[in-house]
Amino acid sequence: MEETTHLGLPYIMPQQAQKHVTHNEALRMLDGLLQLSVADRDLASPPPAPADGDRYIVAAGADDAWTGWDGAVAHFVDGAWERLSPRAGWRAWIEDEARILVHDGSGWQPYDGIPESGAILQNAALVGIGTTADAANPFSAKLNKALWTARYASEGGDGDLFYTMNKEAAGDDVGLLLQTGFVTKALMGLFGSDDWRLSVSADGSAFSDAIRVDGASGLVALPGNARFLGHIDYDQYLAADTWTRVAINIADQNDQGAFDGGTNRFTAPAAGLYAFGASIGWKQNGSNVPAPLKAKLVLNGTTDLTAPLVTSDLAQLATDGSESALNLQAMAVLAAGDTVELQQFFGTLDGYVPAGTTRLWGFWMA
Repeated sequence: MEETTHLGLPYIMPQQAQKHVTHNEALRMLDGLLQLSVADRDLASPPPAPADGDRYIVAAGADDAWTGWDGAVAHFVDGAWERLSPRAGWRAWIEDEARILVHDGSGWQPYDGIPESGAILQNAALVGIGTTADAANPFSAKLNKALWTARYASEGGDGDLFYTMNKEAAGDDVGLLLQTGFVTKALMGLFGSDDWRLSVSADGSAFSDAIRVDGASGLVALPGNARFLGHIDYDQYLAADTWTRVAINIADQNDQGAFDGGTNRFTAPAAGLYAFGASIGWKQNGSNVPAPLKAKLVLNGTTDLTAPLVTSDLAQLATDGSESALNLQAMAVLAAGDTVELQQFFGTLDGYVPAGTTRLWGFWMA
């Protein structure tokens, strides 16, 4: 009996008896083929209680009523299974997977860009998982968890996992951007050099380095931690028998800008444990009689951080007009906004704090 070229529908022939049989068979085939939607494609045996109109793509190794039907569409109609042989271009909606397959003349292939297990996906222009990819973000994913795991030795791998990010030249950037509401708050990687950096930002525009690792030596710097070194660049006069703030007015190092040469004070930018130190000089006026020298690191203008160490003279002055010096160290837990300054006391005689020997320094510890 003659049939149509593409769908194989039977023609009603001239002088044919019971033409309705042929016509109904063609309608039944059309009903099974058009808007093709199959319940499953993983069954090799017919289900035990099919409903009229059920359709399946038969899996490999078919048996029972489906024997020899591998890859065909099995259509249950009028109490029996009907075989529909697919041709190139047929499309089928797989109901239990919510995806479309297309037949290429040899077998069913993915139509939605999602490869079959083991299939190869090469040179895709855009890939979007749970969201839409675009030219600026050709790979985009919107999900709550992601997993990268090594291929185990038992699976043919070596058990290792390396995630590689590469840039073209040292002056380029490569790194991870961490965002809140699509505003970058932290970034880490190699930015503009081969030094590793961790930087943070409040507004996504101005960034401050928290950690920097030299790419050549491996030396670690913590520029985000407040630290300073200051000195006095002139001989400061101090009257006798009076505690006086030493005018440390020049900052040699001043990360976070926490030291103010105008007020001669360090101001804690954040709460934490800080360490301070000073080297203090003294040059007396006139007499060759020894005089006492005291110094202290003062919190908020009143509290002696070095007590109870400073309870008596810490140095005995030279009597020949030359300079004398002493050193101080202290650690203290500060609140944000607390200040620390250096104060000095000359007993009996006045004199000068010499520029050459007087230093003040400090840094955030934890």
